[in-house]
Amino acid sequence: MSAKRIHTSMQIAPYVFILPFIASFLIFYLYPIISTFIMGFQQVYPGQVEFIGLQNYQKLNNPEFKVALFNSFRYTVYTIALLIPIPLFLSVLLNSGNRNMNTVYRSILYIPSLVSIVVAGTIMRLLFASSTKSIVNTLVVFFGGEARQWLLAGPSQAMILLLVLALWRWVGVNIIYFLSGLQSIPEELYEAADIDGASSFQKLKRITIPLLKPTTIFVTTISIFGGFAMFEESFILWAGKPSPNNVGLTMVGHLYNKGFQEGEMGMASAIGIILLIIVFSLSLTFLKMFGFFENEGRR
Repeated sequence: MSAKRIHTSMQIAPYVFILPFIASFLIFYLYPIISTFIMGFQQVYPGQVEFIGLQNYQKLNNPEFKVALFNSFRYTVYTIALLIPIPLFLSVLLNSGNRNMNTVYRSILYIPSLVSIVVAGTIMRLLFASSTKSIVNTLVVFFGGEARQWLLAGPSQAMILLLVLALWRWVGVNIIYFLSGLQSIPEELYEAADIDGASSFQKLKRITIPLLKPTTIFVTTISIFGGFAMFEESFILWAGKPSPNNVGLTMVGHLYNKGFQEGEMGMASAIGIILLIIVFSLSLTFLKMFGFFENEGRR
């Protein structure tokens, strides 16, 4: 083979290696987004497609959509408020002390994330069943309370169930993220703080939390995506049926109902585009607030 052909092959080789990624991105990401955007302006039924302009978006001005939007916002805010400080605190504890025992604790906390959401949701539904003999109601009665119909109650109790399930499943994952960030902090900083007589709280405030900022930004960003994408948890908790007064209805759940149960793919596409804009805007705003882009520019 001539030197020219070898040189040409070496130039082409990198593009050949990245071709599968580019193809998968175009087919499974870019094309669906473009198709969804177009369908948002259409009325799509089996064998029938009609351009209707902004009518799908105008129809979103209804109580059901507002409830779904409010529930998604509230769920996302609550999960961020719980799934940032709790894993951070636990990761700090696990990063110190007996390393062998800490490895066991990490495994125990991480195992729930490996459980299928169908299994996890079913277990949660059985724990909080309306029967007086369910485990949670049995405990409530044992401590002097009254048995409740947890899955048929108001929005506050429904949100508690969703948050309990989210905590059980995702605390371990966020702990792993924070532990990786903690282990990248130089030990010399803590040794210097000990020499200066800094307390544990002062070291946490002045060293740990500031240097964990990149990890915190990452965990918060994926929590925003995860919060607005929540659907399976609510679907499994209420066994695929509508929750009472839509207490468990989310944006993705509303999209599913419109697109797959009612067959209004145009409406579902409009909901998907609105959801994409909201998540993208919130994520960019959050990253901008915490100076992520400025830090990247300095690098």
